[in-house]
Amino acid sequence: MSTEIDEAIDWLGAPLDCSACPHLPLREAEKCQPLRACVFDRYARRIDRFFDWNPDLAGSYLRHPYFEVRACAAKAADVFLLPPMLSDPEEAVRWSAARRLPKSYLLKLRDDPHREVRIRVAQRLDPPDLRPMISDADYAVRQVVARRISVDLLILMVRDLDVEVRRAVARRIPMPALRILTEDPEASIRAEAAQRLPADALPALTHDADWRVRYEVARRAAPAYLAPLAKDEDPMVKEIARERLWPHGGGAGPIDISNVISREH
Repeated sequence: MSTEIDEAIDWLGAPLDCSACPHLPLREAEKCQPLRACVFDRYARRIDRFFDWNPDLAGSYLRHPYFEVRACAAKAADVFLLPPMLSDPEEAVRWSAARRLPKSYLLKLRDDPHREVRIRVAQRLDPPDLRPMISDADYAVRQVVARRISVDLLILMVRDLDVEVRRAVARRIPMPALRILTEDPEASIRAEAAQRLPADALPALTHDADWRVRYEVARRAAPAYLAPLAKDEDPMVKEIARERLWPHGGGAGPIDISNVISREH
C-alpha cells in the first residue's frame, strides 16, 4: 500500500506548476515526476528521490531556503561542498552533512545545540574523542557515551545523576572501580555490579538491603560466608545459601540472577 501524499504543493503551500519549472527537460527525460520526484515539492521523500535521480544537481541546492531541500541535497552533493553545512541553522541539515564527512568534522558537533545531533555524534565518534561529552547536559547523550567510551574513563561517570547512565557504567567498568557502584543508592545498579564482582569481593555485600545483591552473594561467595544468608528473610536467598551449605541430592540448582533481576521485593 502506497504511503505517498496525493497532493503537489511547494514548501510555501502553493500548488506546483511543472510548466514553469526550470527542470522541465528532466521530466521529459523521466528524471523527475510529479507526486514522486520533485525538488520543489514540500514532501521530503520526493525531494530525496529527486536528488537520487539527479545527484549532479544537489550542489546547487545547498543554500535553498527550505531546510528539507538542503538536508536532502547534502546527502548527494559533492562531499567537498559539505563543511559549511555544519553551521546550518537546522539540525537535520547539519547531521545530513556530518554523516558523510570524515569523523574529524564530527568533533565540531560535540556541543551542537540539538540533542539528536549530539546523540548521533556520540554514536559515530571514536571512543577517545568522547571524553568532552561525559558531562553533556542530556542523559541520552551520556548513555551513549557510557556504552562506548574507553573503559579507563568510565571512572568519571560513576556518579552520574542518571540511573541508566550508571547502569551502562556498571556493565563495563573494570575492577577495582566497579566496587564504587556496589554502594550506589539505586539497588538495581548494585545488583548489576554484584554480578560482575569476583567471588572474593562478594562477602562485603552480605548485608545489602536488596535481595538481588544478597542472592548473588549466596550464589557465588565462599561457603564460609553464607551462614547469615541461610537465615535470610528472602526465601530465594535463603534457599540458595542452604543448598550450598548443605548440599543434598535432587535439590534445585542455583538460579541465574539475570533471570530474576527484575523481581520486586
